[in-house]
Amino acid sequence: MAEITASMVKDLRAKTGAGMMDCKKALNETAGDLDAAVDWLRKKGLAAAAKKASRVAAEGLVGVRAEGTRGAVVELNAETDFVARNETFQGLVETLTGLVLVEGDDLEALKDKPYPETGRTVAEELTHQVATIGENMNLRRAQVLSVSKGVIASYMHNVARPGLGRIGVLVALESEGDPAKLAALGKSLAMHVAAAAPQYLNREAVDTTALDRERAVLVEQARESGKPENIIEKMVEGRLRKYYEEVCLLEQIYVMDNESKVQTVVEAAAKEMGVPVALAGFARFSLGEGIEKEEKDFAAEVAEQLNK
Repeated sequence: MAEITASMVKDLRAKTGAGMMDCKKALNETAGDLDAAVDWLRKKGLAAAAKKASRVAAEGLVGVRAEGTRGAVVELNAETDFVARNETFQGLVETLTGLVLVEGDDLEALKDKPYPETGRTVAEELTHQVATIGENMNLRRAQVLSVSKGVIASYMHNVARPGLGRIGVLVALESEGDPAKLAALGKSLAMHVAAAAPQYLNREAVDTTALDRERAVLVEQARESGKPENIIEKMVEGRLRKYYEEVCLLEQIYVMDNESKVQTVVEAAAKEMGVPVALAGFARFSLGEGIEKEEKDFAAEVAEQLNK
């Protein structure tokens, strides 16, 4: 077998844009024949996928699935909203959500798991779909919630089809209460989470760095009033209470009645059921949040296509 040199791998990468390890494998499989290695990568979909990998993927779908005491939420990104309407892409998100529900939300571990009925791993299936559908994709994030007793409730906003859409929410209720009543409460709370977008469950969960930054801003704002330090301290504490009400789920005003705190709603439900109910956690995935999208005007986009 011909010796595979670093120079040969470099040349193949330049030709195809595929990853170094994939290029090395292709050269090994083709006895160092560069043209054959290019064809090998193309057949595997690796060359096409690699060329698309630099393109921004901020569209796609969020998937949610809840079964009893366990639930999963997944975000799979693609480049265009058009692909999100593709049945193959939708099926991919559904399958990935089911896999996360069973296997857990460690994405690197998940990528090495078998993808059902293909003979490929999850990572290989994603590469295959990039080449098949023709857009860059990114399995961006996943989260699993579970309780020992109670329910995991789910809600999907802007539904593409059941369990798929643009904002997916899970809510974990720990309780020995009636499952049907817990499920109804959980669904309402999940709808609240979708609308109110809390960042933390309660005060204890607030990131200390974020809290310190907020406090520093509030102190400077209060000092501009010219009031004494003891008054400033009271002003800051009052404004921090308002901050907690904005970012902490249990302290937010419940969107269903616009007057009760979420904590009060949970306590009232527990009293009605006659057993303790704890809102143990939540997850909210909004499609594409935090991804810097590439802005192009139409004329530039056409010109780019013409120059390819």
